[in-house]
Amino acid sequence: MDNYFYRCFECRREFPSKDIEGNLVYLCPFCGSADKNFPLKGVLLIEYDYSSLKKKLNRKSFLEFQPGEFWKYPQLWPLKFTHASYNEPFDGIHISDLQKIHLNKNPLLSLRYEGKDIQIFDDTKNPTYSFKDRASIIVALKAVQKKINSISAASTGNAGSSLAGICASLGLTSRIFVPESIPEPKRIQIQAFSGEIYLVKSDYDAAFDLCLEISKRKNWFNRNTAYNPLTIEGKKSAAFDIFISSGGSVPDLIFIPVGDGVIYSGIFKGFKELFDLGFIEKLPVLIAVQAKGSNAMIRFLKSKVFEFKKPKTVADSISAGAPRNLFMASKFANECGGFGIEVTDIEILEAQKESAQQFGLLVEPSCASTLAAYKKLLFSEKIEKHQKVLLLFTGSGLKDIKSLMNWNPAAISKTPEDWLEALS
Repeated sequence: MDNYFYRCFECRREFPSKDIEGNLVYLCPFCGSADKNFPLKGVLLIEYDYSSLKKKLNRKSFLEFQPGEFWKYPQLWPLKFTHASYNEPFDGIHISDLQKIHLNKNPLLSLRYEGKDIQIFDDTKNPTYSFKDRASIIVALKAVQKKINSISAASTGNAGSSLAGICASLGLTSRIFVPESIPEPKRIQIQAFSGEIYLVKSDYDAAFDLCLEISKRKNWFNRNTAYNPLTIEGKKSAAFDIFISSGGSVPDLIFIPVGDGVIYSGIFKGFKELFDLGFIEKLPVLIAVQAKGSNAMIRFLKSKVFEFKKPKTVADSISAGAPRNLFMASKFANECGGFGIEVTDIEILEAQKESAQQFGLLVEPSCASTLAAYKKLLFSEKIEKHQKVLLLFTGSGLKDIKSLMNWNPAAISKTPEDWLEALS
C-alpha cells in the first residue's frame, strides 16, 4: 500500500493513489476543470501520514542529508525506489537512474547587498540550468516507475527544456508545446535534448490549452504545471534543500518569482511538511514577485476576483495571463502571511545587471525580479533589521541572451594596430 494519497485542494475529497495514477487522472474527478484562459480548479495535492512519519524521521538525521539527494528520504515522495540488480525483476525506479540526475548540491549562497546580508538560493546550476528540473525529475521518475515512455508539456521555455533534458537522460520521449515568442536559446536547448517541439502561433496560455487537448487524444503523460500534481510535489524539494543547506535555520522572508504559482505553492508545501514533522517552529513569509505586465496573482490577492489580461514582460518565465495554480498559491500566501510585489521590466533588467556585476551570477529576467523586488523593499517597514532574507534564482541568464543585449552594447572590432594605438 502506498504511503500517500491525493486530496483535492478545493473540495477536500481524498483519493487513493492507485485510483489517480492508475487512470492518469490529473484534476479532482468531482470539481476539477481546465477552462481556457482561467486558473485550474480542483488541483490535487499529495499528502502523507505526518504523525506516522514523525516516528520514522527526525530533525537531526534529516539535516545530515545532502541537498539534491531527495531519494535518501523516500518516505516523503510518491515514488518507489529499488536497489535490485538489473538481472532481478523489480517494480520501481532503479537507484542507478538517480545517478544520471544531479541537482545542485551547493545551492545556498551568502552575499552582501547594499550593506545587508542576504542569501541566494541558486538553482541555475541544475542539469538544465533551471529550477524546473525539480518538477521534471519527479514527473519523469514516475513515468519510469509506471513504464510510460512519452511525456508532454506546455512551457515558456524552462519547463520544456527541463523536461526534454531529463527525459533524454532517462531514455524517454518529450513533446513540448511552446509559444512562438520563446527565446531562441530555450528553443535550441529543447531541440538539442531531442525534444519534439511544437511552436504555437500564440502565447503560453494557448500553448497550455493545446497541450492539454492533444495529450488527452494521444494519451501522453502530461507534465503541465499544476495540472499534474507531481509538479507541485517536485518543487517542494527546494524547501527541503533550503532547510538542509541552512543547517535548519530557515529564512524569515523568501522572495519567489511567480508565473503560474507552482513554485510558490511547492515551496510552501515543503515548509508546511517540515512544520508538520516538527522540524521547524514557524513558516517563512513567502513574497510573490511578479512583473508589472504579468501580475495576475497580485491583482487577485487584492480583489479576490480573477480577470484575464494578456501578459507583456521581458521576464518570459513568469509571463502568464491565467496562472494555473492561482487559487492555491493565493491561499498559501494568506496562510504564511505572504504578500505580492510587482516590478517593472526596467527594474528587472537593472537587477539582472547588478546580479551579474556585483555577485558574478548571470540570471534570466524572471529571477532577477526577486532582486528587483528586494531592492524596492530593502529600507521599508516590510523588512525588519533582524530578519533573514533569501532570494530565489531560478534560471541561467544564458537561457535568454536577448535580455542581456538590452544593457550590453555591441562590441567594437579593431585591427591589432588600431588596438595598440587606442590602448597606448
